[in-house]
Amino acid sequence: MNINELGQLFITGISGLSLTEEEKSFIQENNIGGVILFKHNYDSPAQLAELVNEIQTLRDEYPLFISVDQEGGRVRRFQKHFTQFPSMNTVAKHDSPKLTFEVHKILADELSACGVNLNYSPCCDVWTNPKNSVIGDRAFGTTTESVEKHVSAAIRGLHAGNVLACAKHFPGHGDTLKDSHYDLPYIGKSKEEIEKVELSPFVKASKSRVEFIMMAHLVVDAIDKELPTSVSPKAYKYLREQLKFKKIIITDDMEMKAITDKFSNGEAAVKAIKAGADVVLYRSLETTKEAFFAVKEAVKLQKLKKDSLEEKIKRVFQCKKTHFKEYQPIYIPALQKLIPAKKSDEMLEQLGLQE
Repeated sequence: MNINELGQLFITGISGLSLTEEEKSFIQENNIGGVILFKHNYDSPAQLAELVNEIQTLRDEYPLFISVDQEGGRVRRFQKHFTQFPSMNTVAKHDSPKLTFEVHKILADELSACGVNLNYSPCCDVWTNPKNSVIGDRAFGTTTESVEKHVSAAIRGLHAGNVLACAKHFPGHGDTLKDSHYDLPYIGKSKEEIEKVELSPFVKASKSRVEFIMMAHLVVDAIDKELPTSVSPKAYKYLREQLKFKKIIITDDMEMKAITDKFSNGEAAVKAIKAGADVVLYRSLETTKEAFFAVKEAVKLQKLKKDSLEEKIKRVFQCKKTHFKEYQPIYIPALQKLIPAKKSDEMLEQLGLQE
């Protein structure tokens, strides 16, 4: 295994509207696999495209994953100039997979015009607990059938607009009360209950050729009573063997308290990769650095198996090779084709989606 390829297993956050020298050198020197963008990284489509161009100059063989949480509703990192879709629960109430497809195609067209190539969407969670506010209206529905129907349409829509989809939050976050940003949620259901309700939308996502599945920070008694799923070998094994998922498994943000309250950053990264994660996700560069060097050290000390790491790197490269052509810098003046904010309202009206 080429140690210089280890960085492909990491997605990092960055601090502002353009890269700092420290961010540039860390991403380039360590061949980091991708970047996640938030509200503080966005000002306008032109600025976003410039930032993406800047990030992609640091690439080695393949372009980086440029990722975001742009679900619609209350989870949307890019607001002005982007179409502001309502929550997926609102979209799904129209009971039209065709509409769900169109919404995600428009979403993807806007993202890909600015160089974003991976969206952490759709939510495959079934909103079975009405008191669950962390998922709530982010879910397509309160029944497995409604969620399944729209998950498939969402994935196809994103892919049609040249953005990779990521099904989340495995094995299902819809029946929790705690928010894993702040605490570790527990699910005490039986395996039969989980398989009947929570897992079907992920099976559907896998069959719809989703490239990524995101592992949640939950303790699911039926899978592993001790460890959160994101660092549990049993959970990854379950996803690979029971759901036959062969593509990339990514962790949820490893800086959430559900993880940081229990493990140090380095320990959590090694545990997640050892358990079966292909990619670990961080919202800040500082923590990515800490995690990356801990994993590098674990490789030197032979605490992580090289053949397992090679498999993960191969999965990442395969995905990039299949979906990303040679990177062409975005021509900024062409971005005026992006739907301007005033047209967004007209479009939402046509789709019957005015909030």
